[in-house]
Amino acid sequence: MSANGKAVIITEDGFNSMKKELEYLKTVKRHEVADRIKVAREFGDLSENAEYDEAKNEQGFVEGRISELERKLKVVQVIDDEDIHTEDVGVGSVVKIKNRAFDLVAEYKIVGSQESDPKNNRISNESPIGSALLGAKVGEIVKVQIPDGEAEYQIIEIRR
Repeated sequence: MSANGKAVIITEDGFNSMKKELEYLKTVKRHEVADRIKVAREFGDLSENAEYDEAKNEQGFVEGRISELERKLKVVQVIDDEDIHTEDVGVGSVVKIKNRAFDLVAEYKIVGSQESDPKNNRISNESPIGSALLGAKVGEIVKVQIPDGEAEYQIIEIRR
């Protein structure tokens, strides 16, 4: 469960990516930082040792990220690729939409909030566009509240 009590939904790709990052942090990064701390200690007086302070700060960040990933991995609800259907838009769907006002076509993958990456066309199911698209079928027009008013998008295609 997330802080707001809702299940944290994640695709299988996102789940595997989180597991891979956690494994890297535990097996590689943690040891790299420990080695940096060991070397920095050899420089002498720790009270004026910038390398030591920097390495300790990085250690804190790495350990915090490990804890965060472990906590998230325990509570996520993974959407299996086989559970992604194409009848309507859901988490895991790739949806092609057309902005009716500007006649622009865009393609997005609907993902859980933990995987959101708008620069790479991965939008959260909790975002304004993502939540408006959920449940829509090919051919339907969905309206999305935007700062300037309302935008209309037509669903062109839904796929896995």
